[in-house]
Amino acid sequence: SKFCCISARMLRHYDHIGLLHPAATDEQNGYRYYDSSQIPTFQRIEKLKRYGFSLAEIKRLLTLTEAELNIQILLQYERVKEQAASLTETLTCMERDISHFKEGITMNRNYHIIVMNTPEQRVFSVKRTIAIRARDIHGLISDLMAQAKERGLHRTGPCQLVYMGSEFNEDMMEVEAQLQVAEAHPDTKLLPDSLSVTTIHQGPLEEIHTGYQAICQYLDEHPEYQLTGISIERYLKDETMVSSAEELETAILFPVIKA
Repeated sequence: SKFCCISARMLRHYDHIGLLHPAATDEQNGYRYYDSSQIPTFQRIEKLKRYGFSLAEIKRLLTLTEAELNIQILLQYERVKEQAASLTETLTCMERDISHFKEGITMNRNYHIIVMNTPEQRVFSVKRTIAIRARDIHGLISDLMAQAKERGLHRTGPCQLVYMGSEFNEDMMEVEAQLQVAEAHPDTKLLPDSLSVTTIHQGPLEEIHTGYQAICQYLDEHPEYQLTGISIERYLKDETMVSSAEELETAILFPVIKA
């Protein structure tokens, strides 16, 4: 226990779950005895715990070959890196709110809601299932722009994101990224003109839900407008046009008909 800096209680737990059995057990007093040959296994267990594996996962990992174990560690590295990026985004949002609080800026936003006609659009699009996080959306938009360039298409308006799923799922949502373009092409399509209830969110995408809440409240107060389609986020000022997330401008559009 002392040599490996593991409590006796934890050693008993390892034995109980079949993760690591003692080399010998005294039948009279129940004392567990371990030998020096087990030290590398102790060290590996503790390292895998630090990597974020559960004890049940570690029990399985200890049966793998070195090559198989290395693959699992690489996969875990990617998972931990994703978690770290998500935590960094959360910290950034918290720091922004704390800064606003210290400056006396209210967290409640005032949104101006309008009902507008959207003209027919020719768009090039890429459909994908992604996590609804700023970095994943930015990655999809970058891929959209690159594919449009490969096809010789020229941008005529902002990029936009259409949510395709019937239910919102932050971790796995089917979306379609669209770019307004000038040229007709086998990979482009025409979107018909439509009527939309719209507002503009200024600031980070992580806070855009407040804009959605404002539109939902407007629709509750104006029952003459009925939803006819899925929501669209139109990036009027995207990350390539601004120097900070506070300067981003995103239009939120809900297609409607007037009853």
